[in-house]
Amino acid sequence: MSELSNQLQARADKLEKLRSLGINPYPYRFDRSHHIEEVLEDKDALIEGETEIMISGRLVAFRRQGKTAFCNLKEGSDRIQLYVSQKIVGPEQYDIFKCLDLGDFIGVGGSLFMTRTGELSLNVKRFEVLCKTVRPLPVPKEKIVDGEKQIFDQFKNTEQRYRQRYIDLVLNDNVVDVFKKRSQIVKTTRDYLENLGYMEVETPTLQSIYGGASARPFETHHNSLDMKLYLRISNELFLKRCIIGGLERVYEIVKDFRNEGIDRTHNPEFTQIEFYQAYADYNDMMVHFENIYAKASLAINGSTKIQYQGQDLDLTPPWERLTMKDAIKKYAGFEVDGKTDAELIDLLKKKGVELEGSFIRGVAVSEIFEVYCEEYLIQPVFIIDHPKESTPLCKIHRNDPTLVERFEPYINGWELGNAYSELNDPEMQRHFFQEQVERGRGGEDETHPMDDDFLNALEFGMPPTGGIGLGIDRMVMLLTDQKTIRDVILFPLMRENETSS
Repeated sequence: MSELSNQLQARADKLEKLRSLGINPYPYRFDRSHHIEEVLEDKDALIEGETEIMISGRLVAFRRQGKTAFCNLKEGSDRIQLYVSQKIVGPEQYDIFKCLDLGDFIGVGGSLFMTRTGELSLNVKRFEVLCKTVRPLPVPKEKIVDGEKQIFDQFKNTEQRYRQRYIDLVLNDNVVDVFKKRSQIVKTTRDYLENLGYMEVETPTLQSIYGGASARPFETHHNSLDMKLYLRISNELFLKRCIIGGLERVYEIVKDFRNEGIDRTHNPEFTQIEFYQAYADYNDMMVHFENIYAKASLAINGSTKIQYQGQDLDLTPPWERLTMKDAIKKYAGFEVDGKTDAELIDLLKKKGVELEGSFIRGVAVSEIFEVYCEEYLIQPVFIIDHPKESTPLCKIHRNDPTLVERFEPYINGWELGNAYSELNDPEMQRHFFQEQVERGRGGEDETHPMDDDFLNALEFGMPPTGGIGLGIDRMVMLLTDQKTIRDVILFPLMRENETSS
């Protein structure tokens, strides 16, 4: 029999013994007087007043010595030592205590004291089994680094951290900290918009026509209506419908779904916040974007100056503004306006890029920017004024009809969002949609479909509007210094795992 099998059997035997003693190993509730965090903060007053407290948590360490035991109780990221003595709790209760294992949840009552080594401990006078675990947690490794104790889990397969995130959270406090910071980042973003009078709304996840971005969608089928549906790739067109309806400032935090590859910065299911403001343009949106990043960084890091993987970054507004053509001139060393179509094709081939479908000069320029410039965009910068062929949803630039008023913010070589002065001319919108349809027929894989209902809505009138899509996951990666997007998504999409651990 394997070591794991032996442990499973031992736990099963203890579970049975608890039941034979009349103990319910899975009770319904427990009343606690304090959280461990509160106990640690108020320890002096609680010790001085000999206050009896009730706390609960998971057992994460055991040191048994005959009729006494020291163990550690963990709640969230906080721990406290317990002292359990047969002399205090009585033989019958101590016999029950011996049925407990690492990972079990218990509730305990008693008073605080300091051990001879100066460690805060709870002198347990009574306890209650709250959940008897039947499978052992991996045994964490502890190591002293720069005078501080660090805990290393025993996941032999790194992917198991993501498949079994619940264990990852139990063993690694730094992982818990990342997701607490993620929550704070989202809250800070929401508060920023709410304070400016934005209204949070909800739009459909299932859509009969996907839109708002150029991406391959996930398809599904509604049985009762016998119709094909798509998981949204963006909520842009529905939020614009809200603007048309008179809701002048709206936002939504959503899951979007794009049927694309998985890598260090991409997950097919990702979180995005989109917000739209009537009577604004892309210049106003740049201010909002840089403010949100600065405020979120201040909220979790206490500064707008951070490090990402050893690289110093300064998020302090205002950020640099750089046109796409100027970026190409600066980082690639040539001016695209002076190049023929054939020369642009040759420049892309040098980077191993083949354009899909028919040649479109604006698309080629956008591709050249991506392959020649993105890696150099380390400090925060807005890349503005893109070729008009890059999107069908944006206003033509007021000073150059070959461009649109669009920006993409970059940090660390990553594109972190997308924003426009939104197109509100229904005739021009129909023309651009039709161009997208023709480009799809010409062989392009990711083009925007025709959306007649949205065009109908535009004909009722939409005021000048600025809009933004901001990716939450990459934002959290940067602000919490995480290497991969999987480290900031609680349950990232994984390939099917045929074996269990």
